[in-house]
Amino acid sequence: MTTEALAPTEPDAPATNEEGEDLVWLDELTPRQIVAELDKYIIGQDDAKKAVAIVLRNRWRRQRVEEEMRREIAPNNLILIGPTGVGKTEIARRLARLAGAPFLKVEASKFTEVGYVGRDVESMIRDLVDISINLVRADREYVVQGVAETRVHERLLDLLFPVTNPEPDPVADTSSVFVAGPDGVEAQDGDVQERRARTREKLGALLQDGKLEEREVEIEVTQSASIDGMMIPMGGGEGMDHNFTEMLQDMLPKKTKRRTVSVAEARRILLQDELDKLIDMDEVVNEALYRAEEMGIVFLDEIDKVAGERGGRGPDVSREGVQRDLLPIVEGSTVATKYGLVRTDHILFIAAGAFHVAKPSDLIPELQGRFPIRVELQTLGEEEFVRILKEPKNALLDQYRALVETEGGAIEFTDHGVQEIAKIAMELNERMENIGARRLRTVLTTLLEDVMFDLPEAAGEPVVVDRDLVQTRLKEVADDEDLSRYIL
Repeated sequence: MTTEALAPTEPDAPATNEEGEDLVWLDELTPRQIVAELDKYIIGQDDAKKAVAIVLRNRWRRQRVEEEMRREIAPNNLILIGPTGVGKTEIARRLARLAGAPFLKVEASKFTEVGYVGRDVESMIRDLVDISINLVRADREYVVQGVAETRVHERLLDLLFPVTNPEPDPVADTSSVFVAGPDGVEAQDGDVQERRARTREKLGALLQDGKLEEREVEIEVTQSASIDGMMIPMGGGEGMDHNFTEMLQDMLPKKTKRRTVSVAEARRILLQDELDKLIDMDEVVNEALYRAEEMGIVFLDEIDKVAGERGGRGPDVSREGVQRDLLPIVEGSTVATKYGLVRTDHILFIAAGAFHVAKPSDLIPELQGRFPIRVELQTLGEEEFVRILKEPKNALLDQYRALVETEGGAIEFTDHGVQEIAKIAMELNERMENIGARRLRTVLTTLLEDVMFDLPEAAGEPVVVDRDLVQTRLKEVADDEDLSRYIL
């Protein structure tokens, strides 16, 4: 669902579109509708869906209260607790897509305490702003796409059929062309201009129909100066969150170069040039900062990896130190980005973790208090596996059907075959590491290995995946403990 919001002049003003109406996602997605949309892609986990639906709706409700109260209402950050492969990441990702909001997924384990080599926690907010910039720019490009394509069409015509005559002198009378004929010399007004106009019109029709895509034209392109051979400050690389290299490139002079390219390539280059002219980046930045602050969602995965047992030992640099750095970001602070200052007070943080070894109570108390809502996701069983294979939009079985059909083949999954696939995946999760629904993809890949390899030569007869085929292909691998550890 796309949004076309304009950044308000006041930070806490409700988001509106160009007509002054509320954003579509804010008005239409009630909690029940949010859950109904999530049901299309995610099987089970009703408690988690209900919790995130309320959290998202509360963001809309916050925009409807008085301004003084609005500033005090903080987002209800939540922790999703459950083993891998039960849908934690998918819930957060689909939620952000429904909201049309800037969404960033990061692993908490990749951050280090300030002062150590690695990424600091503030980099997640800078990444979120970059995503918001791209999101807003994409919306603006969609609005002006038609105008840009019209301008590109005219520029391509100028390249294919350049104007050879200079502009007419308004003082001199050059509107007539004298032609010698049987009856003497006659004046023909505007005949040359009319012929040129007709030729240009015919050329434009050919260009519109795509019949001149391979013809070559010469265009002038702008190139940024290369900084590959320049010295980079110590401590650069992964920790250079202020995009030092981009700022350096902007400072260096641009070079222009003439290139001979096909019409298709020229159209792509010129279209980007026209879009850059039509889009006001200052407006894009203003709206993007607003979206990041008021609508941004940060999904902190593997939060349990930075939760260590608290005891008599000193703070653990890789765990408790990261938690203490996360604390001001989650509770609300101001982060400097290359586009300006960003407040994190109303950014929604969704944390997730398996919590097999550590427990949520192992987080430092201050951080626990910033995640007041905790939802436990249920371990998936054989019945859920069957539904995951068949029910979601663009389910796994539908994906394989589509892949086989591209080669002119056909594949059919019987109900008993699907149940057997789910049964084997469940048994493997019980005997080995439980990776949840991700095991289904592994089992299907092994099961259909020969089918996918034989295409397109064996595209004649449809393949029927029933219980016998599943048992014949997977039973030996699944029963062999050593072999299954490597393959399944």
